[in-house]
Amino acid sequence: MNPNPYPDSSPSQPWRRNLTVLFMVQLCSAAGFSLVFPFLPLYVKELGSVSGGSVALWSSLVFSVQAFTMMISAPIWGVVADRYGRKLMLARATLGGAVLLAAMGFAQNAEQLVLLRAIQGAVTGVMTATFTLVAVGTPKSHTGFALGTINMARWIGFAGGPVVGGFIGEHVGFRESFWFTGALLGLAGLAVLLFVHEDFQPPDQVRRLSFWASYRSLLRAPAMVGLYSLTFLNSFGRSLIMPILALFVLALLQGQVAGSASLTGLIIGVSALTSALSAIYWGRVGDRVGHDRIFLFSAGLVALLYLPQALVTAPWQLILLQALTGAAAGGLIPSVASLLNEWTPPGNQGATYGLDNSVRAGARSVAPLIAASLAMWVGYRGVFVGAAGVYAVMTIIGVLLWRRRQVAAQMAKPA
Repeated sequence: MNPNPYPDSSPSQPWRRNLTVLFMVQLCSAAGFSLVFPFLPLYVKELGSVSGGSVALWSSLVFSVQAFTMMISAPIWGVVADRYGRKLMLARATLGGAVLLAAMGFAQNAEQLVLLRAIQGAVTGVMTATFTLVAVGTPKSHTGFALGTINMARWIGFAGGPVVGGFIGEHVGFRESFWFTGALLGLAGLAVLLFVHEDFQPPDQVRRLSFWASYRSLLRAPAMVGLYSLTFLNSFGRSLIMPILALFVLALLQGQVAGSASLTGLIIGVSALTSALSAIYWGRVGDRVGHDRIFLFSAGLVALLYLPQALVTAPWQLILLQALTGAAAGGLIPSVASLLNEWTPPGNQGATYGLDNSVRAGARSVAPLIAASLAMWVGYRGVFVGAAGVYAVMTIIGVLLWRRRQVAAQMAKPA
């Protein structure tokens, strides 16, 4: 009997239909959430504060509080997903985000905006829910391809969202941009309710576990702690240069402010685009040769590509190297996500990707502080060397996990 209830030969099988819908949902959500990034500090300045404090302080809080509350809430939603269904969690994340983003367009001061961003981090989590649905509903032989497809949608959204947001914010208005984003997420939520199929029945052992027992069971599984450390380092490494990138570009332009913001946006967009285009390729290759090998290759290549970025003397050199870095980094998220799915105890995928999202949010919370410290200590160029070091450590941990997996496979063979 074929253990896969959805034969791979049929293009109309449910997992492929789900993947098509979830691709569009992830694309819309990533574009929607990132659409407000270009003008969010300007919106804070326009709103002002009733309790005092600088624009810089409230702008940093607007960004960091969302990651902090997501770090806390994501594991909780993951366990809820394992008990009540992953489709329900994705609908909650998209429709909840739609309401909160639209409400931000009615904020009257920076304090209200920060509060709404905090609630957004606690309520949303589209990527976690999407990864869980895809991992559970896709045949093992196609997991890398499917997760790479979702990651591609994510990076395309992140690449295009800020461009569209900058245009809308400048020509239409900041508040209207939030309402547009809310409508976009609302459409994504309706698509989940109407077109995503899930036959959900939680295993008895998962239903009996408490919240803490679910995560104890998860973290005791072989290699899971190591895989989460790779998740943290990958998010940390990608986030490390973001706070100093605009300032580094300004230094390359010898202090010429005109065009520096557009150039910074181009660098971010190029890196996101090459990550998007390469993710589906690396995922498909990983399905054939093993996701651990793809991870080792990608992490090692990213480490090597970050080093020369510390030596660039012109913006075009940084654009080229960031494009190559994005293409190499496109293999990291789908490979780690696929390995997490392979090692996850049955029925715990929601908890797995909930904690994965929490770990990534935690890395985004601390990376700006470390980047600022590095920049003060060794300069902007030293931050790129630091990023290379992060990915070198990732490669070493990956090698250790790969060896552990080989030993476990050998021990599992009959004598």
